[in-house]
Amino acid sequence: MTPTATYRLQIQPEFPFSAAGEAVPYLAALGVSHLHLSPVLGAVPGSTHGYDVVDHARVRDELGGEAGLRALADTARTHGLGLVLDIVPNHMAASPRYNRPLWEVLREGPVSPYARWFDIDWESGGGKVLLPVLGHRIGDELDRLEVDGEMLRYYDHLFPLREGTAGLPLPELLDAQWYRLTWWRLARTELNYRRFFTISDLIGVRVEDPAVFVATHAKVLELMQDGVIDGLRIDHPDGLADPGTYLRRLGEATAGRWTVVEKILTGDERLPADWAVAGTTGYDALHRIDGLFADPAGVGELLRHYRDYAGPSGDRGGYWESTVRRAAYKVLTHELAAETAFLVRTAEQICAADPALRDHAPWTLRVALRELLVRLPVYRPYVTAGGPTPDTAEATLDPETVRQAAASFPVAEEAAAVGVVRDLALGKLGDGPAHAAFCARFAQTSSALRAKSVEDTAFYRYAPLVSAGEVGGDPGAPAVSPSEFHAFCARLARDWPGSGTVLTTHDTKRSADVRARIAVLTECPERWAELLGLLTTPAPDPHLAWIAWQTAFGFGRPDPERLGPALLKSVREAGLHTSWTEQNPAYEQAVADFVAAGPAGPPYSAVARFARALDPYVRANTLGAALVHLTMPGVPDLYQGTEGTYLALVDPDNRRPPVPVDPSDEKLAVTTTALLLRRDFPDVFGESGTYAPVSAEGSAAAHCLAFCRSGEVVTAVTRLSLRLADAGGWRDTELPLPAGVWLDLLAPEREFTGRVAVRELFAVRPVALLKRVVRTAPGARG
Repeated sequence: MTPTATYRLQIQPEFPFSAAGEAVPYLAALGVSHLHLSPVLGAVPGSTHGYDVVDHARVRDELGGEAGLRALADTARTHGLGLVLDIVPNHMAASPRYNRPLWEVLREGPVSPYARWFDIDWESGGGKVLLPVLGHRIGDELDRLEVDGEMLRYYDHLFPLREGTAGLPLPELLDAQWYRLTWWRLARTELNYRRFFTISDLIGVRVEDPAVFVATHAKVLELMQDGVIDGLRIDHPDGLADPGTYLRRLGEATAGRWTVVEKILTGDERLPADWAVAGTTGYDALHRIDGLFADPAGVGELLRHYRDYAGPSGDRGGYWESTVRRAAYKVLTHELAAETAFLVRTAEQICAADPALRDHAPWTLRVALRELLVRLPVYRPYVTAGGPTPDTAEATLDPETVRQAAASFPVAEEAAAVGVVRDLALGKLGDGPAHAAFCARFAQTSSALRAKSVEDTAFYRYAPLVSAGEVGGDPGAPAVSPSEFHAFCARLARDWPGSGTVLTTHDTKRSADVRARIAVLTECPERWAELLGLLTTPAPDPHLAWIAWQTAFGFGRPDPERLGPALLKSVREAGLHTSWTEQNPAYEQAVADFVAAGPAGPPYSAVARFARALDPYVRANTLGAALVHLTMPGVPDLYQGTEGTYLALVDPDNRRPPVPVDPSDEKLAVTTTALLLRRDFPDVFGESGTYAPVSAEGSAAAHCLAFCRSGEVVTAVTRLSLRLADAGGWRDTELPLPAGVWLDLLAPEREFTGRVAVRELFAVRPVALLKRVVRTAPGARG
């Protein structure tokens, strides 16, 4: 069955299955229908997230093992709850010590039955798998390598030895293996296995191979067949060679159980209609909900102040589109250099074997590939070599994209390489092994490029409104009008009623409540600029200062232990003054000193005074976003602790074990009321339910967003409440309710009918949740 609402728990050694079991009675009373568990299969010991899978055949012992998972399922069942499990089909940890399939490949080479599990380019590696694990060049590390029986040891790394090589002298022994140990910095250009994004510690899995699919999904399918698991969340389907086929195969194996995919949709991009899923995990909804509470005029004013204060230009985020493009060039030519080289080599092989393509010079193929990849407006096309080309794939590499890419060539005849690369990417030039490899890897590389250049770079370089830098968002145009939101909800109700919706996840850079606070700045950009003029603590650069003060304002307290790591991560991700791989100790120390002296020090008192004056408007944003999320079409997923006020920054800050929510928290009351309503009236909100806008009328109508679910429930919230107050309040604004008597479940003594003065509707709270009253007899209420 489709869940009515799910609750995400980050299962980890500090919060195992037993701890989750203790939370079940509370979560059942909250009103959710399913617990949503982070990955629970065998992972690297000590992992706090579980995405570094090493063993698909067992449930992780550190969490309580399979017995613990089954006991949790039993406890959940007794309280009316089911389980949804997050699974990771795309990658495993590249740690041979714990990853047995990889161990066997390294021991036996390409003849190993496990060699088919991984995308390894044996030819480019000279018949060896490159393992970038050494701290320095191998010549400086030989004394730290030692033979231990049939293994090779390097600190806590263990590697198998090829049969018959254990007794060789070390230099000969190293040359005799099916792998090559190298300096970690060589991964950027020399790596010859597919990885997750740019993380060499996570090796890609060829789940498109039927045998690999069976081996990696047997335990999950067994748990589902036994009734332990009811649904699935699929991590990063864009990393797969053929997501559509994978999802069809999975749907058949699970008999169509509820499944959502972590698919990031860009702009107006739609989820492929033929995917055998209920929908996405909900980042598309997150962007629309957040956008409702961003003032479009204020966004423009804030951008002007940002440019004046931070002085961004070029790489430093002066303009959104150019920031994304520059970041994409950098990621493609540096972090993804090995992936680019594979595509160029493959294209060269295809052209060399085809007389009609033979005269395309390698450099033209390289430039064409680069110019097309950096211009992709979405994460990837969905097409397989030799198969039909979906319209969505054609749109991804449309004529205008091709024209812009071709303009990079000085000679038109050389620009013809752009068409060749495009047709290879769309599977139009053949269906041989090389064609299939190029088509699949182009799509996989484009998704990695988009994630790294946008999510992990541009979001940190372009920051007039830092809350807009979330997955699936558009920092260049963060505001969403009510009409745009209603159109999105109508499509969701019609096409994907079982899709997931979220506001906070384990991957959001800032929790929903932090973003709701920051969004208020779009309603008072002049006041924000005045405040910054008073905050004179010296910063390493003004761009960092802008981000740091907005982050501190959103976080709500001067906490160096949590603000410091988040801001250090932001400057490393931006890669302007320091980075993860080229760290600048002096700059990073200056960042730490600034945070301690400014956002996490005494000057924060000025921010606190500023924030207190905005508390009523923060309240409206926080409660409004929560109520819209819980009552709009789709299946809401609540991240642990977000039923109450939850202030968290980027991981690992947001992955700490949950703490109890204050029972008096107003957000908890709103959340519980909405969830219990969903549980008690599943038809109103479920796949058969309907969605209809309810339009306010009057001078402040734009500040009231309302909609009706199945004619039985009306949600109404206040948006842009500070602008509303500055304009004189609700005045003559009314909300015409559908026929009937309506009870506000958030203030049960209050009933409404007909045309309601919005100032009366929101007299108790800036939000209202109305349920149609059914009278069973005169004077009685049903």
